Amino acid sequence: MEIVIDPAQMWQQFIAFANEYKLLTSLVFLVILHYIKKGSLRLIKRRSSRKGEDRRNQINILEQLGNALIIILLMVMWSSEIQTLAISIAAFMVAIVLATREFIQCFMGFIYYLGARPFRVGDWIQMNNIIGEVVEMDWAKTALLEVDPESFNYTGKHVYVPNSQLVTQTVKNLNFMRRYRLHSFEIVNEPTVNAYSLLPAFHARAQAHCEYFRDVAERYKGLIERHLEQEFIRIDPEVEIKTNELAKVVVKVSLFCPTAEAHELEHKMCSDWLSLWFKALKEEQKALETQQGEFSTAP
Repeated sequence: MEIVIDPAQMWQQFIAFANEYKLLTSLVFLVILHYIKKGSLRLIKRRSSRKGEDRRNQINILEQLGNALIIILLMVMWSSEIQTLAISIAAFMVAIVLATREFIQCFMGFIYYLGARPFRVGDWIQMNNIIGEVVEMDWAKTALLEVDPESFNYTGKHVYVPNSQLVTQTVKNLNFMRRYRLHSFEIVNEPTVNAYSLLPAFHARAQAHCEYFRDVAERYKGLIERHLEQEFIRIDPEVEIKTNELAKVVVKVSLFCPTAEAHELEHKMCSDWLSLWFKALKEEQKALETQQGEFSTAP
């Protein structure tokens, strides 16, 4: 005797069983989808680590989509109960909305992020005077690995910013500063030497310090300016001499350099300027002593 299996009948029986035992079915679905999601993420991480690729952004999006799929399936399964519950608490909806206002704003901020994509996981951004690398993002918050704004090194601190601030606050994408940055510093001296006479020698030394990364800086400069559609970067160091309110000489140096080497280049250029300064100061003192000697020996 041949057994005939009717798929439509089996599906109806499955639906009937699921409706009768919703809690058990929900738990089974939850466990199955959880392990499918974890297995997929583990497979992607294994492949990305083997190929040496950065797939953190894809992994983060896939994880959030998996969580959303689980929530949607559970809501569909318990739709009648949710509808009954919603009707029963209609009188308290205003209080619930007020109580969950921050969560709703965070969710809307996440929706804005998905539409505008002002940054990705792995980018450097600035939010509320906090600079950091985006390491994770979900519907409620954005996790940043804090970066020191002075040295551009990681501080080791994690900062969690509510997604509501994506809509209400200014977000700056600083991703181009991860490798190269516009660095400037000032050197202050007493007005005892003509600083303009030292400018050609100092500029030559500063340019010599930047010569070894000039080709890479040119390519990175072109990449940034094409992305921003604006030319504003100069490869050669710029030196400006001025005075401050205390009548002291201020030498301002601006350069486009690798982020990791900015402070080392600053120390080298400060050393060069001070060596030129003290050398010129000694020469002026010697010239002054010579004039005084000639004056004292004159009849």
